[in-house]
Amino acid sequence: MEGTSLPWLLSLSSLLCCTTIRAGLTVSPSSSQFFLRDSVSLSCEEDHSSAGWTLRRNTSRETRTQCDDWGEAAGSSCKISYMFPSDSGVYWCEPREGAASNSISLTVSGGSVILQSPVLPVMEGGDVTLSCRTKTPPSNLPADFYKDGSLIRAEPTGHMTLHHVTSSDEGLYRCSISGHGESPPSWISVTEKPTTTSAAPPTSEAPPIYAAPPTSAAPPPASASLHLVFRLLLHLLVFCPYFISTLLMVSLYRHRATGCGPPLSMAMTRPTPAVQGLDKDFDDVTTEHRF
Repeated sequence: MEGTSLPWLLSLSSLLCCTTIRAGLTVSPSSSQFFLRDSVSLSCEEDHSSAGWTLRRNTSRETRTQCDDWGEAAGSSCKISYMFPSDSGVYWCEPREGAASNSISLTVSGGSVILQSPVLPVMEGGDVTLSCRTKTPPSNLPADFYKDGSLIRAEPTGHMTLHHVTSSDEGLYRCSISGHGESPPSWISVTEKPTTTSAAPPTSEAPPIYAAPPTSAAPPPASASLHLVFRLLLHLLVFCPYFISTLLMVSLYRHRATGCGPPLSMAMTRPTPAVQGLDKDFDDVTTEHRF
């Protein structure tokens, strides 16, 4: 039993060692900008388990520090109860071994206007809503939206939706509300939509391995017909001399048997009586000469 299970265990261990598991960093509430003294919860999540991941960040004051230095750690999650501008930076999940997760940028504004935008990259073809908010109510005031420093349009309710985004929608966005100020800029990135292959609908039985050819075949091309005629003429050219010589031999044989000379069967018959008499006289003369 040990001999049979050992190879299986070795294969399983090598598979686990060579498989890279990546975690995803989530932010709640989902926003890339926050006001002073807002609270935020960050979590490292992946399909199998959230254990073994460390949440780290880079800010203008510190590099690769973990949650214990700036928040309240709970497993692979971290909560910041009161955010300050010094908390602005890049956050990511880092495992003990393997590749790190996606990184996100968070900005803490000391002003009175922020732009709520997606934290993660936006899928190509989707819709994106940007909200321009003030620190004090009401939060649906008219706002102007900018991309890469240029005015896009003004929205009366402070919300702007980008429909069917493409790579051209990537850029640095900000908003402003008259009498309150403007938000810090936030970068919005767009990722390509994954290509999916349409699967054929399931059938009750497997398709045949070999398909019979159609009953009505297409006519052969002109080149094939010429090749066939050439081969036929070649065979006739080779066969005709033998056929003609055979016909000549048969004709000569029949002509000889019925016409000019005695047939071969008559040459082998007995001599006539006149011939027999001559033969007898010749024998008598020969006998007399001897005596």
